[in-house]
Amino acid sequence: MTWIRTRALAEPEVAQAVRDAMEGYPPEYAPSRRHKRKLPEAVMNDSIVRAHSLMPKAMRHVFAGYGAMLDPQLPLARRDHEMIAVVVSTLNDCYY
Repeated sequence: MTWIRTRALAEPEVAQAVRDAMEGYPPEYAPSRRHKRKLPEAVMNDSIVRAHSLMPKAMRHVFAGYGAMLDPQLPLARRDHEMIAVVVSTLNDCYY
């Protein structure tokens, strides 16, 4: 991931935006489960959320929108979401 300046996720405004944004996400995406992720060392500390930390108000809406797209009431199943993510990540040569 390209290096950019970020704010600490523990900063109150950023932390609240993350909590708001993660509402509705599948439980395995919870920050408390981050230690269970198996990623290459080169990207272990990268975070798409931290990349948005300079604009917490925007982060809240961007990630909440993604969370809404993962709603289990929608026609795509969780496995479909994962398959789309795998294909996109593979095409982009991305570890995620």
